[in-house]
Amino acid sequence: MYQYDSYDHAMVADRIAEFRDQVARRLDGRLTEDQFKPLRLMNGVYLQLHAYMLRVAIPYGTLNSTQMRTLAGIARDYDKGYGHFTTRQNLQYNWPALVDIPDILDRLAAVEMHAIQTSGNCIRNVTADPFAGAAADELEDGRPWAEIIRQWSSFHPEFTFLPRKFKIAVNGAKADRAGIRVHDIGLQIVRNDAGETGFEVWVGGGQGRTPRLGHLIKPFLAPEDLLSYLTACLRVYNQHGRRDNLYKARIKILVEALGPDEYGRQVEDEWAVIREGELKLPAAEIARIRRFFDQPKQAEPTPVPVTENRAFARWLDRNRRDHAVEGLSSLVISLKPIGGTPGDITDAQMEAVADLAERFGFDEIRATPDQNLILPHVRNGDLEAVWNGLVEAGLATANAGLATDIVACPGLDYCNLANARSIPIAQAISTLLEAEGLSEKAGDVTIKIDGCINACGHHHVAHIGVLGVDKRGEEFYQITLGGAFGSDAAIGSIIGKGLAGEDVPAAIARLLHTYLDIRAENERFIDTLRRVGSDAFKEAIYADA
Repeated sequence: MYQYDSYDHAMVADRIAEFRDQVARRLDGRLTEDQFKPLRLMNGVYLQLHAYMLRVAIPYGTLNSTQMRTLAGIARDYDKGYGHFTTRQNLQYNWPALVDIPDILDRLAAVEMHAIQTSGNCIRNVTADPFAGAAADELEDGRPWAEIIRQWSSFHPEFTFLPRKFKIAVNGAKADRAGIRVHDIGLQIVRNDAGETGFEVWVGGGQGRTPRLGHLIKPFLAPEDLLSYLTACLRVYNQHGRRDNLYKARIKILVEALGPDEYGRQVEDEWAVIREGELKLPAAEIARIRRFFDQPKQAEPTPVPVTENRAFARWLDRNRRDHAVEGLSSLVISLKPIGGTPGDITDAQMEAVADLAERFGFDEIRATPDQNLILPHVRNGDLEAVWNGLVEAGLATANAGLATDIVACPGLDYCNLANARSIPIAQAISTLLEAEGLSEKAGDVTIKIDGCINACGHHHVAHIGVLGVDKRGEEFYQITLGGAFGSDAAIGSIIGKGLAGEDVPAAIARLLHTYLDIRAENERFIDTLRRVGSDAFKEAIYADA
């Protein structure tokens, strides 16, 4: 993984010192909350319903055991003993005292972490395939490119105050596990007819109030032109994006208003002016960054163990993924215990993961867009030892990719933007589906829950989405069907009226029972839904409404 140089250390230290002074002035009253707000947001500090929240950046989702132990220590010393992994491969602390946040940032900086640009109208944390560098279907590791973008975008003077927040994702595999089509800019690594690798550039995707899928505006971009082309994309948006209406300020609205062809033409015009300038990436610099991301090249060709231990076998079946290197596997650590809070992890569990990564995982951990963790490189001979360690830590839930692997935003339990609770709904759904045996029977199904239209829980791109809304002071939940996050990206459709919260788990259970009744042999839920349409499930959902 990338290691800070002297510039990185100085940049982060200077920002912490500046913020420490700003916090002191807020605490003694020299700054009002309104004056302090834009300053704290630039440092990843939100004011939620009950307390300040600190969002820590985990660039492209990669961290090591030392960093994970530091996150655990901060949770223990400054929070309530846990952290929350988000859909943007970040970690949030929900209960830090404002006076302590500069000290927390110092502790993060000591292990080359920060909270810069995890909020505000800037280029946010750049995300990537959580299996990058390990996946068997990978063309090229996207993380070096995500790191290059991070270095270019941090404190970029032209793009610090964009019309709205801006999110970039990089994917280097055949399967799109980064969700490039629901990002402001998505970069897919491809190979052209000459055998050269470059990027497809997708622009104008996003979720929230007006969900849209991105448009392909550049079928092949040479690697050395990446930063100049991104600059042209951002410059057109920065010049023409709506600043008079918060709800129409995202680039997806601009691309839709201009049309993707016209937006692409304006980008090409701007790019022609700057393409051969200082932003052209030297081959030596690309090679230098790539060296930070060397992965295990070989291992003993030990096969995946065959075991009579049913619990271990079930966990291998659900949570193990094939690796590009023979003899290695990638492992999903589910942060979705049955009836638990999606994405939450205790300080002791963080330390357990750090220990396992250090002993068995080449000292590398990944955070995922679905609020889980991954050990990307584990020798097949060590799989049972890792599983035993996860069992001891309470982290061996064998449900990766199942209906109980639910994604949920913090909702009205924490967020002052939310209209409804998300966490209790997720817990109740998980508990009921497990009790009825539906999670295992239904197989690969994604359920994602949001407490407001901002869609931090990604309900738009779930096979089954749940959106909480407020109706005259009461919480109701709309069900969407047919969304998808990856290469077959789709925005789900609302299928009917909202349900009371207590009715949602049973409605989803009836929906899955219907799927099991009508599916073709070995047909996934999403394929059945696309074949028969949502009307086939509507009666089941509203049977008792």
